[in-house]
Amino acid sequence: MSIQTTLSRWFAVQTFIGLSLVCAGVYAATRWSFQLKQQEEFARHVDIVQRVAKETIEPLNRNALRHKLDDYFQSHSDAGVTLRAGAETLYVSSARPTGETWQTRTSLLSGASVDGAPVELEMSLDIGSDKVLLWRLAWTLVGAAGLGTAVVASTGMLLVRRGLRPLKRLAEETGAAGPDQPGHRINPAGYASEVRPWVLQFNGLLERVEAAYAQLEAFNADVAHELRTPLSNMIAQVEVELGQDRSEEELKDALASQLEEARRLTTIVSDMLFLSKADRGAKARRGVPESLADQVRAVAEFQEAALEDAGLTLRVSGEELLAMDTGLVRRAVSNLVSNAKRYSDARTEILVTIERAGEQVILTVHNRGPAIAQESLPRLFERFYRAEPSRAGSANHHGLGLAIVAAIARMHDGQTFARSEAGVTQIGLSMRVA
Repeated sequence: MSIQTTLSRWFAVQTFIGLSLVCAGVYAATRWSFQLKQQEEFARHVDIVQRVAKETIEPLNRNALRHKLDDYFQSHSDAGVTLRAGAETLYVSSARPTGETWQTRTSLLSGASVDGAPVELEMSLDIGSDKVLLWRLAWTLVGAAGLGTAVVASTGMLLVRRGLRPLKRLAEETGAAGPDQPGHRINPAGYASEVRPWVLQFNGLLERVEAAYAQLEAFNADVAHELRTPLSNMIAQVEVELGQDRSEEELKDALASQLEEARRLTTIVSDMLFLSKADRGAKARRGVPESLADQVRAVAEFQEAALEDAGLTLRVSGEELLAMDTGLVRRAVSNLVSNAKRYSDARTEILVTIERAGEQVILTVHNRGPAIAQESLPRLFERFYRAEPSRAGSANHHGLGLAIVAAIARMHDGQTFARSEAGVTQIGLSMRVA
């Protein structure tokens, strides 16, 4: 059921209930007013009979009683009276109460008696005209409630339809957004204050989707480039080897080269699968608290030969115990150290600092070397991103190392950071204490 139908229906129900309550109140108030009027008429007639009785009963004068009461009740045909004293009837008016429209009340005249018997007064009043008026009023109110409900419901439906026009316009504008109209945004100024937050949220969603789409396009292009290079090398080398007669040793060298390219492809695919798993919200499997400095030293020992070849030394400063996934943390540290080794000046020191900041343990790798442009710092952790405009060194490094570091940081409820100034580059990650 549409919002318009639902609102119109409930608006009609609310109107009918409200008008019914008002009409019921009007009817009750009118009926109460008629009852008060009838009580006043009864009291007035009884008062007249009371005064006549005092004048003619003691001593009893039947002719005077009859003439005075006849004079009065002949001009009040809607009232009838009967006076009795014991079994004797003293007076009966000409009006006879017949049918359901007459209301009768009986009382004793105070201070009046005949031969010791109290005088009983039976007063009847014709209220038929009041009942007719109430009946007409009731049906008038019912008709007014029904007609009022129909009118209000019809106008309410039109008002609801008019009020929902911005939503229909919003649906048309959102339908116009798509890949063929990049940068299309909805102007919230033309909508009510209740709708503007939805418009702003939708615009924000469009921005995120477009950013993700652009990132996906760039990622697909990078993946194609990274996979095409080793595949092209493998195909070209196989074609060359097949086109000439080769010795066994030459064929072994060719197969070894193919194996190296295949391992590179496997590494790229494995890293992409790992990043995909991290993007789906995978969390690190934390064990018992261990020394973070020991994990850094283990990585430094593994890369000791490569560091010596590059003329670099590595030093660890600080210590913290952390419940972590040891394998993932070592992988992140290895990527950070490898990145620092690749861009450090010769005969300098790579410093790894470990410190605690609230609920986060921060690991930072410092190295001296060429400064990184400030506009490149926020993008260092993007997949396949390289600070150099060219893809130099892509044969050995496919640009997923720092992206994997960022994924491992997220899996430990942390984040990454990068700073570069005065010839010192600091790249690291934080991990939340479990």
